[in-house]
Amino acid sequence: MTERPHPSAFRRRFAAGNHLIGTFIKTPVTHTVEIIGALGFDFVVIDEEHAPFDRVTIDGAILAARAVGSAALVRVAEPTPAKILSVLDDGATGILVPHVASADRAREVVASARYRGGKRGFSNSPRAGGYGARPLWQHIEAADAEVTVIGMIEDPEALDQLDAILAVDGLDGVFIRRGDLTVALGAAGPDAPEVQEACTKIFAAAKRAGKPVCIMVGGAAEAAAFQARGASAFIVSTDLGFLRTAATKALAEVAALAPA
Repeated sequence: MTERPHPSAFRRRFAAGNHLIGTFIKTPVTHTVEIIGALGFDFVVIDEEHAPFDRVTIDGAILAARAVGSAALVRVAEPTPAKILSVLDDGATGILVPHVASADRAREVVASARYRGGKRGFSNSPRAGGYGARPLWQHIEAADAEVTVIGMIEDPEALDQLDAILAVDGLDGVFIRRGDLTVALGAAGPDAPEVQEACTKIFAAAKRAGKPVCIMVGGAAEAAAFQARGASAFIVSTDLGFLRTAATKALAEVAALAPA
């Protein structure tokens, strides 16, 4: 495996359409982040929306990611300026923002994450500013250059506004959330025609905008299929998913040795 670039290069790599691999972190401890990052995953997504993370455990998970050289994104629980500011001050590489269903919402999110042209509250005293070591304007320049903002497309109403959403300056790309689209569309499953049609619309709009697409996949075969359609960043399973898969396999293998 080639040496992984520094996490500060993640935004540039994402924008360039580099092949990036990450996973969701659902367990609010540092250990899983360390293990995943040390294996060579390009990024982790700390899941505040669907896992029991709070400000302190997010802070620890970000520190663990930085320790092993993995980019740390946070899926914020809600797209408020306060939530976005807190994870960026803690040193997150970027944010994954739920329910970006309109251009107005995309602009609000971007404004919360950017200093110049935005409304991010300034402080260089947290980890992001080197605890005061990075001077004011140096911190602002670095943060605006490096923070990655990814909008989640998971609402049917977003499908009619894709071009406007993706045209928002500072929105780096989108994440297709097939699970939520499946539920919202009342589809039989993520592979149902209506969900696949929605994915096709998203890929086409992203291509027109020249912006990358991230998607969650079940494995290499599914990743290859979506790569052919335009995806370049892939979230594979979760820390809990990896644990369950490995534990299930180990249990079955050793249980098979039991005397008849």
